[in-house]
Amino acid sequence: MQAPARYLVIIDSDGAQTAMLFTADRKLVGEFDAGTEEVAVMATGLSPTRSASAPEWDRALAGSTAAARANAVVYELDV
Repeated sequence: MQAPARYLVIIDSDGAQTAMLFTADRKLVGEFDAGTEEVAVMATGLSPTRSASAPEWDRALAGSTAAARANAVVYELDV
């Protein structure tokens, strides 16, 4: 059984906004266009943090630039 998604990260990827879902241990479990209605529904009522530059995101977002990580929006989902 797969662990539930705990984090929703909106990050710039090659000029497009990408939504990424991660488990509590920051394992990627989904990736899709951030412009979908599903993203808006998931983020409703949640307060994001503005950065994925913290060390706990290093492995999960290793393929992203430092600037993209600094500008990423991170939501902690209610599970």
